[in-house]
Parts: sequence; structure tokens; C-alpha cells
Amino acid sequence: MNRPLIVIFTAICLDAVGIGLIFPILPRLLQEVTHSADIAFYIGIMTALYAAMQFVFAPVLGALSDSIGRRPVLLISLAGAAVNYVIMAFAPSLSLLFAGRAIAGLTSANMSVASAYITDISPADQRARRFGLFNAMFGAGFIIGPVLGGLLGDYWLRLPFIAAAVLNAANLLLALFVLPESRVPSGRTINIAALNPLAPFKRLVSMKALLPIVLVYFVFSAAGESYGTCWALWGFDAFGWNGVSIGLSLGAFGICQTVCQAFLPGPATRLLGERWSVLTGIAAACLALLVMAFANQGWMIFAIMPVFTLVGIGNPAFQALATSRVTPDRQGELQGLLASTISLASIIAPLGFSSLYFLTRENWPGGIWLSVIALYAVAVPLVLISTRTRAVGEAVNA
Repeated sequence: MNRPLIVIFTAICLDAVGIGLIFPILPRLLQEVTHSADIAFYIGIMTALYAAMQFVFAPVLGALSDSIGRRPVLLISLAGAAVNYVIMAFAPSLSLLFAGRAIAGLTSANMSVASAYITDISPADQRARRFGLFNAMFGAGFIIGPVLGGLLGDYWLRLPFIAAAVLNAANLLLALFVLPESRVPSGRTINIAALNPLAPFKRLVSMKALLPIVLVYFVFSAAGESYGTCWALWGFDAFGWNGVSIGLSLGAFGICQTVCQAFLPGPATRLLGERWSVLTGIAAACLALLVMAFANQGWMIFAIMPVFTLVGIGNPAFQALATSRVTPDRQGELQGLLASTISLASIIAPLGFSSLYFLTRENWPGGIWLSVIALYAVAVPLVLISTRTRAVGEAVNA
């Protein structure tokens, strides 16, 4: 593997580490700065703020990298990430924590630039493999982040941020001396209108048959946000987990999810078909969530985790089905729309789940998982509607 790819993949991994790093320690950190135990809503705000900054700035950084080059944008984002973690490490107030998390969301929007860099330097016949490595590195970072955050956070609550700052600073130096520019900057003026993150949703007007598919994507993405928002709070409230236990549980979930998505979707789709793969994934998730809602021992969560992660067989099957609903010349449009849907869910869902958790926390912390089951229940009729056999042309023009 060449050196530029090593730098890019390291940056991707560190972005994912930064996302997961904060999950095990965020409740205690917010309690420390707010001097209050009622911090569920603050967690939702921080999670939504991070996602909102990604949503707004991903197209901006992508367009900026076209204009002035990939390298300077990546260097600025790596420097910004290092500065952000220093702010988070020493922030004495809630407002500074919010500012640090906003910077983290902005700098993590460099994923679009990293994707463009890989496209620039990869021959067409190697892009699929390299984007597979892209996803693998993100998955590895998301496994490492919670475990590292939990381990270091039990020594000192701010130590995970210092570790992340050091790692990002090291990657910045590596990029500064090793990473070349991947393309000649265009120098053209950026079209401000094209940077509107809500613009893809306007296309639903001409792609009405895709509305159920988009809604399913929204539901799946929103349900996934419940874990990042509520897992650490619930683990502490229900089982008295410390940072290490929360980090290990999230890391174990990430490993099971990665293994499931790597090996099971293909065989499941061949055996069950796309529709029943999606429905089987929903059923497995609901069964596991039901156990989580009523569990009174922490080991039960680790025992049910392989079943829980079977939801991973449904998402790839549904994505494959979605691509069959549009013609080849509109695939990019579809993927942009789905990416925007996921981002929008990442902004809205954390606020909703954190508010619900705040209401159920005192009497029944596990009750939050019943709301996720209800969300999946909403998805079932949408899946049945969106998986009806239709010709591509009919789907596009409906």
C-alpha cells in the first residue's frame, strides 16, 4: 500500500475513533461540568450538534477541495481535530464542550474529501477494493474508540481527549511531510446554491416511488442513533457499568456488527431474498431490544449481542434493492439522497431519544429500547411497500 493511502486510511480511522471515544465518558463528563445528574437531553444535543455540523459542512469541504486541492483541506481538518480534542480535554464549561463537539463534527466532515482523494489516486479497477478498506478502517476505528475511551476515562475523565489530540497531531505531521496533492486544483468559484444540504430532498418530487425507500432509510438510521445516544446512560443506570464495561460492550457490539456485515448479507440474500432478509434483520433487532429492555444482569447483553447484530443482514439487502429501483444514470442521485437522509436522521433522532430517556430513566431505564422497537414496527409496512416488485422505469417515473 502506498504512503498517501496509509495517511488517508489513518485519518479515516481516527475520525471513527473520535466518534466512538466520547460515548463511554460523555455522561460523567456532562455531570462534571453541569453538576447535575439530569444530563440525558444534553447528550442528545451534543450528538445532534456533531451530526448537524457534518451535514452542513461535508458538501462545503468537498467543494473547497475541488477548488483549492485535497491536501490543504485535509491538513486544516486534521489540525482542527487536534485543537478540538485539546479544547474538550480542558473545557471547564458546557458551552466550551459544545464548541469542541461542533468543531469535531466540522472536521469529521473531511470524510467526503478523503473519499475524493481515494478516487483521485485509484485506477477504476482498484476503487471498489480501496473503498472496502475505507469502510473497514472506519469500522475498526469505531470499535477502538469506545474501548479506548472507557479504559482511559476510568483513569482520568479527560485523558481520552488528550490521547485523541496526540494521535491527530501525529497524523497531521505525517500528512504534512508525506501526503502529496492528488489533483490539480480547479480554482473555480464555488457555487453556493449547490452546497445546500437539503437540496437532494427536492429531487423526491421527481422520484415519488422512492419515498417509501427513503423513509425506511430514515427509520433505520434513526433507530441506529439510539445506541450512541442512550447506551452509556442505560449501562450505568441499569447495571452500574463503569467506563471500561461500557467501552467493552460497545466494542463487542462493533465487532459483532462488522463480522455480520462482512460475511452474512450475501448468503442471507441468496437464501431469503432481499425482502425477507430485511424483515429478518428487523425481527432479530426487536427480539434483542426486548431482552435489553427487561434485562437485570449485564451479562445478558453480551449474550444477546450476536442476535442483535443480525440487523446488519438487512441494511445491505435493502441498499441493493434500492439501487434496482432507479436507472443507471440516476444512481449517483439516489446515493446522494440516501446519504442526506442518514445525516438528517442523525440530527433529529438523538434529540428525540434523549428526551424519551429523560422521561423513563428514573423508573425504567430499559424502557427506551421499547421506543426503538416501535420505530422498527413503523418500518415494516414501509419495507413491504418498497419491496414490491416493480420495473425500474416504473419506479423512477411514478
